[in-house]
Amino acid sequence: MTIHWCGTGLSAVPGLRRLLADGQPVVVWNLTIAAAAAVVGDLARDIRVYETEALSAALCPGDVVVSMLPSDMHAGLARLALAARAHFVCSSYATPELRALDAAARAAGVAIVAEMGLDPGIDHMMAHDLVAAYRASAAYDAENTISFTSFCGGVPARPNAFRYKFSWSPIGVLKALGAPSRSIRHFAVLAVARPWEAITRFDAPLPVPETFEVYPNRDSLPFIAEYGFDPKWPVKNFVRGTIRLMGWAAAWAPVFAELESLTGPGRDARLSALSNKLWAANAYAADEPDRAVLVVSFKAEREGRAVWHQSWALDAVGDLRGSAMARLVSGPAAMAAESLQLREFPAGVQGVPADPRLLARWLGQVQPLAQYMARRDHLQVRRNTPSSASSSEISSAFSPSSR
Repeated sequence: MTIHWCGTGLSAVPGLRRLLADGQPVVVWNLTIAAAAAVVGDLARDIRVYETEALSAALCPGDVVVSMLPSDMHAGLARLALAARAHFVCSSYATPELRALDAAARAAGVAIVAEMGLDPGIDHMMAHDLVAAYRASAAYDAENTISFTSFCGGVPARPNAFRYKFSWSPIGVLKALGAPSRSIRHFAVLAVARPWEAITRFDAPLPVPETFEVYPNRDSLPFIAEYGFDPKWPVKNFVRGTIRLMGWAAAWAPVFAELESLTGPGRDARLSALSNKLWAANAYAADEPDRAVLVVSFKAEREGRAVWHQSWALDAVGDLRGSAMARLVSGPAAMAAESLQLREFPAGVQGVPADPRLLARWLGQVQPLAQYMARRDHLQVRRNTPSSASSSEISSAFSPSSR
């Protein structure tokens, strides 16, 4: 069962290197052999020029195709894998094109696994873990009021005046800012045309408390069912959103104004020009560390009083192992490839499963990729004295027995 890893770009290398170091049978496919050899040549025995015809000819039933290529290429690669009865993994969202392959994948007995990155990916793992822990707790009651938040973002480890830096072209960030979002706030659907119209403050439960700016991202509502919420649960708040450094909204105000003015036939050219301008002024320097922050929280209340409140928090900084974003995006993709070799995914199109055994193992593998990662019981923190508060962080949360 060979792993065919496609792409060795900025976010792909740490996970690929781990598979190679572990002795997994991996073929590395890249646009140029020289670029791939520069980052994995010390470990990889088989590097090939990426061409769909060549990849198709190399695939065997049961192989795994991992796509670290641009997201608009995922569906084509998944169809290619499906034709060979091979499995498929990517770190991006499961698009309608991918989901349309579900019936064919089931019939072929192969798995098409999307959303195995940081966000989406690790955030899903944490969400499933919290929901399972709540359901198993003595505080569980179907009538409890539920609030769920999941905020993630890449931010500069060394803050700049713009309060943000780019690892690659800003065009994706700019397009995302133009996309509407839906979430739940105070029991009602909050529909926002522009993310910056719903920015709020967020106090992250990190070892050194830190306040960020956050805003809702995309459509949060489908994840209520995906995370296993009972349809009867009263949902007060539910949002999946983006984290930014404090001061980001003020620093980006001119960008927001320009995005609002982008209309008409020249829109794409102006957007490209804005992207190039931001890239020139705010790109990461060579070897400059980045930072990734993720906080997933689940709270249950009864009669206005919290009866269960836990959260996962992750804080990672780029180091000699690679950028924080690269470690946390490519790591889960590698984990999924290994799980497919072990036949731990059912056939069909899917994201992160709620299987507690997989979650425990994956969260345990994610933990070393970050400088800090813990699940915290906020009610226990309140009961503890300041000197003993740190003991409430659930350091053994990587095994089912910790629940």
